[in-house]
Amino acid sequence: MKAPPRIAAWLTAAVLIGQPQAALAQPRTVAAIANYTGADRQKVLEDGARKEGALLIYTTGTQIQPLIDRFKQKYPYLRAELARAPSIDVAAKVLEEYSAGVYLADAFELAAHGLLVPREQGILQPFTSPDAANYEPSAVEPGRHWISVREGYTGIGFNTQKISTTEAPKTYLDLLDAKWKGRMAISSLSVTAANWVGTMIVTQGLGLEFVRKLAQQQIRPYRVTARAVANLMISGEVALSPTTYLSHVEASRAQGAPLAWNAPGPVPVTDTSVAVAAKAPHPHAAMLLVDFLLSREAQLIYRELGYFSSRTDMAGDAPKLQKLVLEHRPTYIADYEQWTRLVQDLFVRGQGAR
Repeated sequence: MKAPPRIAAWLTAAVLIGQPQAALAQPRTVAAIANYTGADRQKVLEDGARKEGALLIYTTGTQIQPLIDRFKQKYPYLRAELARAPSIDVAAKVLEEYSAGVYLADAFELAAHGLLVPREQGILQPFTSPDAANYEPSAVEPGRHWISVREGYTGIGFNTQKISTTEAPKTYLDLLDAKWKGRMAISSLSVTAANWVGTMIVTQGLGLEFVRKLAQQQIRPYRVTARAVANLMISGEVALSPTTYLSHVEASRAQGAPLAWNAPGPVPVTDTSVAVAAKAPHPHAAMLLVDFLLSREAQLIYRELGYFSSRTDMAGDAPKLQKLVLEHRPTYIADYEQWTRLVQDLFVRGQGAR
């Protein structure tokens, strides 16, 4: 016999009232899981991850491997797999997959510039993590689509056997001194060079005309990484490079190399960030990874690998710098294309990239 509507509604309510409230609050969608803040958050994520049993991370290189090894120790029931490629290639790959209705990626550990197009195409899920409060605002993408987990800072590196620390240029303006003409070199590869030019353009008091003047200093462009240019400084082939990463200098100095580094003003941040896929097949596991990579434990592992952190409780770990996160600019994609053209027009063509 069918109950009258009012009685049926009452019976339904009575059954729901008798159920544990936590069962009603269980997040179901990727968005709900990525932003769940209940007191039982850790349990919810672990219980869900146990059922999922797997995690696929799109990343670059092998730097993340020690962190994945530790993550597996914490959550041995998860089979964590890595799909590795350069950041731009990963962006193209996931865009093609989503266009075809194929959803494989759970999380990303990529340079921010590789996350821009996926963000614009709705492939990234904004998320909330308890550890986000421990990070500098500049490390958190304004829409909460990613948070920086490791950083590098580009400044002026020099060979201390060829240039004394007192003589070395200390600002971008110092690079215009005639004594540096023909003595500088840069890595002309994509992001490093483009962000270097972009920093000088957007820095107050410099601008495009300054960059044009600097191009007249006969700076040698090398089509190699900034790490390779640092090695050329160590060997003495290059005396000075304004596209040098502080982490490279620190690592080399620890081994006795004659290198030093100056922050010439605002320094561009080259970061690698963690993000979650909007249609992640294993969202609980993805959020466990996010929380882990943002933890102080993981940040200390990154530091052992030579990277810096924006965690506020590790602030004394790196020098006080005026950081410039260019990828946060709303016009960054268009700006990047312009800056890349300027690198080619002003610093590569007519000088011969090596």
